[in-house]
Amino acid sequence: MPAPALRPHGRLARWAHVLSFRTISGKLIIGLLVLFGLASLVVSLVTAHSLSDSLMSSLNGQLQSATGTWRSCATSVYNDQAYGHDPGDGGQETGPPPASDYATCAGNGQAPGTFEAVMSSSGTVLYKDYVLKQCSLSPADTATLVNLPAPSQYGPPGPPQGSDQSDHPAASPPAQTYQRTLLGIRFLFSKVPGPDGTQLVTGVPLTTVDQTLGHVENTEHVLFAVALGLAVILGAALVQFSLRPLRRVAATATKVTELPLDSGEVTLPAGVPDTDPRSEVGQVGAAFNRMLLHVERALGRRAASEARLRRFAADASHELRTPLSAIRGYAELGLRHQGPVPEDVTHALTRVQSESARMSILVDDLLLLARLDAGRPLEREPVDLSRLAIDVTSDARVARRDHRWRLDLPSDPVLVRGDEHRLHQVLANLMSNAGKHTPPGSTVSVALRVDQAPGPGRDSKPAPDGGMVERGVRPAAPRVELSITDDGPGIPPELLPELFERFTRADTSRTRDLDAAGKSTGLGLAIVDAVVAAHGGSITVTSRPGRTRFAIYLPLLPEPADLADVTG
Repeated sequence: MPAPALRPHGRLARWAHVLSFRTISGKLIIGLLVLFGLASLVVSLVTAHSLSDSLMSSLNGQLQSATGTWRSCATSVYNDQAYGHDPGDGGQETGPPPASDYATCAGNGQAPGTFEAVMSSSGTVLYKDYVLKQCSLSPADTATLVNLPAPSQYGPPGPPQGSDQSDHPAASPPAQTYQRTLLGIRFLFSKVPGPDGTQLVTGVPLTTVDQTLGHVENTEHVLFAVALGLAVILGAALVQFSLRPLRRVAATATKVTELPLDSGEVTLPAGVPDTDPRSEVGQVGAAFNRMLLHVERALGRRAASEARLRRFAADASHELRTPLSAIRGYAELGLRHQGPVPEDVTHALTRVQSESARMSILVDDLLLLARLDAGRPLEREPVDLSRLAIDVTSDARVARRDHRWRLDLPSDPVLVRGDEHRLHQVLANLMSNAGKHTPPGSTVSVALRVDQAPGPGRDSKPAPDGGMVERGVRPAAPRVELSITDDGPGIPPELLPELFERFTRADTSRTRDLDAAGKSTGLGLAIVDAVVAAHGGSITVTSRPGRTRFAIYLPLLPEPADLADVTG
């Protein structure tokens, strides 16, 4: 099954969205990780420093004890040899002991791994020992011992142990310590004065300290990594849980944006349940609910006002039709009077008849718009758009012979379901509009085609040097596209956004027929928009100098039964 295979990608995408720095949850989680990481680093550094100080302090004490032990033993060996009397020599002093005599001190009270050495004043290593270890110094190791700084804080050696003026070495001031690498091992060394100008070197390995510090650091790294992972998971879960009310606010706001707020009476979704004033999210939820309430009340008042206005327009239009018909009748009756009628009276009656006819058209248009706004159902019969386009183009060719009219139709009839009379009115309005607002000699093309593939039509995007306005929701394929294109001067860009509003008229720069423009009610394109929307279609207009194109999109009627009814 394909669905389970997509789930990991969905989880990764969700986590990527959660950890995105653009989101509040991402900022909170990343901030938590940064703070936790800094705290872990500080704890690690403080722990390592404290532990290192503690271990080094203990090691310094061990080195001081080892130095005292080694110095005491070396001094005892020297004094026993130098101040002892050999019976065969008549009691004369025998001089400093050879280096081999220091071997009696090897491992004398020292911990395993302690390094001991005796160096002459000239820098020669007289004796060396690595307790319980093999000891073979390389030239580099010898240079390391020679380069250790000379002792400065330890006093000269005292008399041998057991004498009256003995000075226990452990009571002497601590020697300076130095960290050096010897025999491939890091040691903590001390260098103190020895007997007869020699220098005694004592060293304890740093291996235990380094191993302990490394083990603690590795343990901290593992623990902090686990804690950091848990912080990411638990922090993300906590942040996501805390931000659930905001997501509910966003989901409700999204539902509101999907509602047709610009038309009709709208029922807004219920508010969010999170309205606790003690929390910031609750305050946002309460403010959002109040906003929804105000918007719903405003929309209700607007819908009621629009309903009253539509009723008024419908009632007024309906009531005006009778008196207008009477005015036209009396004007025609006056013009048919056989007796002599003054010229001024004749002109006045002619104007009354003309204006009453124009007023009747305006009233009929207003009544039609009011009925369409009220959702009055139209006829839903099969309509052959091909035949309708032929009829309207033929009427336009007769009415305006100074224009060139072209017709591009498919070979088969194109059927839609709708009101034939209203669709005829739509095409007539668009053709009349193209004829009135283009100069003589202009070409007006009417094209009809069927769009079978889903997706936008050919002219769905605005031209590079022109604009586009689309009204309504374009139906899904298969659909019918009926376009009327002229090569006139085009529509002013500032007029395009309001082109389908009621009582919108083109300015005089585009008006070529002043008399026809004076008779225009400004409702023609508004009626086109309303009728097309009532048929579930949309209309677009693109315009630039030399090309203006109106395109109507309607759902195609695919039923063969309807095709048989029309062709029969």
